[in-house]
Amino acid sequence: MSEKITRRKFISTGSVISAGMMTPGCHILELFPKKPNLLFIWTDEQRADTMAVYGNNKIKTPNLNRLAEQSFIFQKAYVTQPVSTPSRSSVMTGLYPHTSGLTANNIPLPEEVLCFPELLNDPGYKTAYMGKWHLGDEVFAQHGFETWVSIEDNYIQYYSGKRDKNTRSDYHHWLVEKGYKPDRENNIFSRDFAVSLPLEHCKPKFLEEQACDYLEKNKDHPFILYVNFLEPHMPFSGPFNDLYNPGNIDIPGNFNDPLEENEPLRYRNKREECIRKYGPGEQQFRELISRYWGLVSQVDLSIGVILDKLEKLGLADNTIVVFTSDHGDMMGSHQMVEKSVMFEESVSIPFMMRIPFMTKKQTIIKRHVSQIDIVPTLLELMNKKIPVNLEGRSLAPLLKGHFIPEDFIFIEWNGKPYNGRFVTEEEIKQAAEQSSVRTVISPDGWKLCLHDTDHSQLFNLNEDPLETTNLFTDNAYQEKIDFLTGKIKEWQKLTNDQFRLNNFIIK
Repeated sequence: MSEKITRRKFISTGSVISAGMMTPGCHILELFPKKPNLLFIWTDEQRADTMAVYGNNKIKTPNLNRLAEQSFIFQKAYVTQPVSTPSRSSVMTGLYPHTSGLTANNIPLPEEVLCFPELLNDPGYKTAYMGKWHLGDEVFAQHGFETWVSIEDNYIQYYSGKRDKNTRSDYHHWLVEKGYKPDRENNIFSRDFAVSLPLEHCKPKFLEEQACDYLEKNKDHPFILYVNFLEPHMPFSGPFNDLYNPGNIDIPGNFNDPLEENEPLRYRNKREECIRKYGPGEQQFRELISRYWGLVSQVDLSIGVILDKLEKLGLADNTIVVFTSDHGDMMGSHQMVEKSVMFEESVSIPFMMRIPFMTKKQTIIKRHVSQIDIVPTLLELMNKKIPVNLEGRSLAPLLKGHFIPEDFIFIEWNGKPYNGRFVTEEEIKQAAEQSSVRTVISPDGWKLCLHDTDHSQLFNLNEDPLETTNLFTDNAYQEKIDFLTGKIKEWQKLTNDQFRLNNFIIK
């Protein structure tokens, strides 16, 4: 029996979670379609608190709010690694980054590692991927997707040898047809150029048009359609830069957290770099956040058009709609920007599923979940067997109203092995920059982040949700650290993770 089967059996026989995981009144419909459609919409670098259902009532996202009113809402959803390529690999394959081998950006997904359409393995479905891919050979159809609509030309240097590096994205050709000329050498439109265009020529509008056209052409066939928007990813600028008054923006509650000496050195250095890049002081960050919100609202408009098209074609009642993001963004929390750290704002994301043949009411799920569970959940909802090698588990029984044991959440960060000395200040800094991390979040809200060549962290998320007090160096919590370290080691054994936990350099 394989280790992954053992893990699944272990989970299925574990203790039952409390009844507080869901709001009451979830109406389950009895009839399940044999071939439901899938519309998978995701964004890039969108933190969870950018929607009303996640507590932000200032941001304008009427279409996401409308979707949320009919969806299962996962209030505490986490990525497997807070950076694009590794996270995307888990969403598409159901494998942790260390298993698929995509442990850093710009590593191509091997042909033998199967994506969702390949795992579904149903020729009765039409399949399409539109938008940012970032899993290798960006503009070329692959991994079971018949229709491929690309928007990015920033990864040409990473194309595999068999690919023509003169091939440009569909968005590139769309702009050329409209009379625009590339602003960069090598016949490329830069991201800065794209975000400077009028709303009707930006990437969200292009993807909106392509997705609606695809739905129209395939309305009589079962389909799988992934639409991935680049926004609200940097350069944090767009046609809605002035939509929000910076004076009305709330600065994150942990903005002034000093990050004491017992916090990871890499995080402290990252904060200083962000302050230098985006400017010190609350006003500069308010202006940055206002532009970030503008990008979220821009995407929301296009999502609304796609959802409306689904309704007009009579497809909504037979279509599973997923919305999530590949990771979050610090956006001023601890005075940081972007991702790559283990703080909540970086590793937690919005995640909701509209499954109209199960319920048409908003259902709040309060427990912790991971994106590693997306692939097995969709496979079960679409009436397919779940391969035993997948490292997540299906949440479908939970969505159907059954109680299943709550699992620990595991997140990784894969740095580079450091074999140097730890004597000079520069050597210590270099070691910290290359540090790897393994994180566990317990069902009762404890979070342990173990770094190999940097300071580790322990947080009580119930009492300290803003993560301002690192308890790792407090001897009173050694028993808790030992227990959670044991959970990480169990997970490592089950997923064949070779990262070593026993060689901490800095306490």
